[in-house]
Amino acid sequence: MSESGFVFRLSVLLFYVLFYVLYVMKKVSGIIKTVRLRTIPLSLSGVLLGIMLAAADYEINWWAAAFTVLTAVFLQMVSNVSNELGDALSGTDTSERKGPKYPMQQGLLTVGDAKVLIWCLAALSVASGLAMIWFSFGTLLCLEAFMLMILGAAAIFAAMRYTLGPSPYGYKGLGDIYVFVFFGLVSVLGGYFIVSHTLYWRILLPAVAIGAFSTAVLNVNNIRDMKTDAATRITTPLKIGLKWARVYQTALIAAGWAAMTAYSCLRMYDLWHYLFVITLPLFIIHLKGVWTREGKELDGMLPLLVMSTFLFALCAGLGFVVFLF
Repeated sequence: MSESGFVFRLSVLLFYVLFYVLYVMKKVSGIIKTVRLRTIPLSLSGVLLGIMLAAADYEINWWAAAFTVLTAVFLQMVSNVSNELGDALSGTDTSERKGPKYPMQQGLLTVGDAKVLIWCLAALSVASGLAMIWFSFGTLLCLEAFMLMILGAAAIFAAMRYTLGPSPYGYKGLGDIYVFVFFGLVSVLGGYFIVSHTLYWRILLPAVAIGAFSTAVLNVNNIRDMKTDAATRITTPLKIGLKWARVYQTALIAAGWAAMTAYSCLRMYDLWHYLFVITLPLFIIHLKGVWTREGKELDGMLPLLVMSTFLFALCAGLGFVVFLF
């Protein structure tokens, strides 16, 4: 089967699975809300940066890159729906919560709906991930393919167990580690490796940068919800207090900037490599808001940091790609 034929058939399969979910459940509005499309830019930041940095160093397979991006989107959706279901089952999403109301709180989705949606999205993640591996290596029967399959299974398991299961680690103050590893290290390093088949130590620096910013997104969310979270879970801000949570937020942002700057300095000098600096005002505005706002007033700081991270990743990657021309 030709590559174009494989892509067409896989695309048709993915379309019909998504159509089945939307048609049978007849709850389009609730589904769209529960997958939280606004979080997608954050999940794409790492893989896009990894892919663009690889494209600056090697000739890459763009089909593998496309399915890497699609897999990241599906994994993010699995995580989002699993988190909402876990919070609903544990009773942590109450009317006193400062953040936006989720579909299960509003009665738009039932527990059964959420479970079906999780498994459908997990299946799409697997299908997309296998296509990603096939386009990258031309086979599913090699050591690299097996290792990526194991990593993908771990990502799905980790996404589900964040707030689901008998002992969700997201309620034990371990969410920061999960976000840093999967949204930062795995995302950037995985994106780079899948399209280039190689890694070197310096790629850890941009991976640390995206990991730090992604962890900062979780941290500001937890700062906002400190009062309501205190009764149901443990988070880093609850452990260290509001003042030190703000210091932690500042340190995460600073660490991300330091890591990406160090990576640029270690490469052959070119002014384009510092294109990401144009996003600095957005991060300054975010930190100012974190230090001067509390509770629901912090709502605006979440999407600001998500989009700042996404733009940072795009500019950082483009700076190296443009350098080639």
